[in-house]
Amino acid sequence: MNDAPEGFALHRRRSPLTAPWEPIYARETDNAFILGLRLAEPHTNSRGLAHGGLVAALADNAMGLSCARRYPEPPALVTVTLNVDYLGAARLGQWLEWATTFVHAGRSTAFASLLVIADGAPCAKASATFAVR
Repeated sequence: MNDAPEGFALHRRRSPLTAPWEPIYARETDNAFILGLRLAEPHTNSRGLAHGGLVAALADNAMGLSCARRYPEPPALVTVTLNVDYLGAARLGQWLEWATTFVHAGRSTAFASLLVIADGAPCAKASATFAVR
């Protein structure tokens, strides 16, 4: 069952870290790789809110994939810094999106920033620096 908004499809790039969080969805634009999911119990902390680790891991993933899109041949990117500010809580049943808002892709480093949106309201913001390999 596709519980995602229009334009989202199942995320094709799976990893052992994110496997327990499936289904994860993605929408690609010219400028960004946007991830999304419907917040369910495996995504939460003991209070039933989105776990900070989930928010951070998917922010890292979305920003890295968004940066890679800016290169003619997608490089291997390694996270150097990841900063996350939690602005509010996301609750069970809400649709969350990790939407990259800025990317600078240089020769040796790439930078990105992102908003995490829960049913239309920002709940976190993040920024990252990646080494280009």
